[in-house]
Amino acid sequence: MRSKSAAMAEETIVIIDCGSGNLRSVQKAFERAAHDSGRDARSVVTDDADAVCKADRVVLPGVGAFAACMAGLRARKGLLAALEHTVFVAKRPFLGICVGMQLLADRGLEFGETPGLGWLPGEVRRLTPADPALKVPHMGWNDVQCVSPHPLFDGNGGGDSVFYFVHSFHFVPENEQHLIEVTDHGGPVVAAVARDNIAGVQFHPEKSQAAGLRLITNFLNWKPS
Repeated sequence: MRSKSAAMAEETIVIIDCGSGNLRSVQKAFERAAHDSGRDARSVVTDDADAVCKADRVVLPGVGAFAACMAGLRARKGLLAALEHTVFVAKRPFLGICVGMQLLADRGLEFGETPGLGWLPGEVRRLTPADPALKVPHMGWNDVQCVSPHPLFDGNGGGDSVFYFVHSFHFVPENEQHLIEVTDHGGPVVAAVARDNIAGVQFHPEKSQAAGLRLITNFLNWKPS
């Protein structure tokens, strides 16, 4: 257990570098949210296992292919073990973004089958809109609807708001209790999932202007029970 003085010290938000994505834009969004909310927190982009173990909060962004992102995590010495320790032993809040959320699944079905982290049962499948006029990838602004209230979406219209999406695959969870937000792209598409101290969003909060910054601020304030 950390001392009272340590708990009051500056927080460190670790943004994991697994070799994909514009990590600087994610870092800048977290820095702005911390500044605007008056929170004493710093954001660090790293793939260092020791830094992950010491993190107060962990963010896993990802863009591109599921298999490539998973390979990037596995290629970094000690990173997966550190990540599991921080999330499951130290119980630090975790947020996956886009493919970072998809990696929570048991497996991804892009270019064959790739094992995921297996933190939330389910799989990642290609988007197949019922309306053939709808394009894949799903790209642009889309509204989301609340399925189950969650602190990450406090102040965002009760969980109903508009966020920026860019993806060709989507997470299909086995357990409906893990589903907190959905969007629509020729049928329902998972927009956000959560379990205990673990959460993930399919959209990009760092590109979603005010709604995205509000969600990031909520993550910084989130104290999972």
